[in-house]
Amino acid sequence: MKPIREIAATPGRLPDGLLDAAEPVVLRGVVAHWPMVEAARRSDRAAVDYLRQCWRDEPVAIMTGPPEIEGRFFYNADLSGFNFGRHDAPLPAVMEALLELKRDPRPPCFYVGSTTVDTCLPGFRAHNDLDVGHPDPLVSVWLGNRSRIAAHYDLPDNIACVVAGRRQFTLFPPEQLPNLYVGPLDFTPAGQPVSLVDLKRPDLTRYPRFAEALAHGQEAVLEAGDALYIPSMWWHHVEALEGFNVLVNYWWRQSPDHMDSPVAALMLALLTMRDLPPAQRKAWEGIFDHYVFHAGGETAAHIPPPARHALAPLDADGATHLRAHLIKRLQR
Repeated sequence: MKPIREIAATPGRLPDGLLDAAEPVVLRGVVAHWPMVEAARRSDRAAVDYLRQCWRDEPVAIMTGPPEIEGRFFYNADLSGFNFGRHDAPLPAVMEALLELKRDPRPPCFYVGSTTVDTCLPGFRAHNDLDVGHPDPLVSVWLGNRSRIAAHYDLPDNIACVVAGRRQFTLFPPEQLPNLYVGPLDFTPAGQPVSLVDLKRPDLTRYPRFAEALAHGQEAVLEAGDALYIPSMWWHHVEALEGFNVLVNYWWRQSPDHMDSPVAALMLALLTMRDLPPAQRKAWEGIFDHYVFHAGGETAAHIPPPARHALAPLDADGATHLRAHLIKRLQR
């Protein structure tokens, strides 16, 4: 495994061309000037007090697990359920519990994941924000004690900013999918399909191809004030290394709002194509290459523009028409 490429960033500024990069990049110190980071560097108590000032009086969703899971929020033994529970709690109470649990040598595991900052911590971004070049990114906060989140991908591009504690990131390029032994697509711990391999204790007898994934992996440990750019579709395993950790991340898509998630196409392909005879699947592979993956100006050039319909360049009206057509076909 090799280290993720690093850049010594200017606080508050992303390097030119970063968001066009096809590989991950560590940005050392890019959010070191945030008041939240400065508070966290003083103490965990100072960080908790800072966040308490920003909190809106409403609960957050929290995942909790026994000490035995060692922070690995995951499935149960037979993948019929999960090894953690979920409930709601006020954020200040969660943070106070985390401070108390730091005294416990074998604490239970607490994890607040993907909570919208503007909803949970209004006012936080007034003094702690990063211009990612998108007019309306989704900004989320992640908070807890020591945790291990299995390798998964996200559709949006991502900048993950460590603002308290330390986190270790292990990334795999998209083409390593066959070597990651991914679990169910539609029954997941937190919304995204995850690798079934325990990165901390990989069972290479059960998952032998994972050795190849490790050979292509990249890793880095981030301190408070550092950030990591994770391009869309890169698999990432995230481990929180301290008894109190906070991360703020920015998600955005480099596609128009009218485009639906490609996951919908994957699920529909499973429904309609996976179990076809091999010759038919091969034919559909050619059709997808022609109309989607290798489409160009010549694909529909022989059709008059007003008659191209679904083959015309996609805009909001075209997307609405396609969506309605698809829903009608599925309702049979």
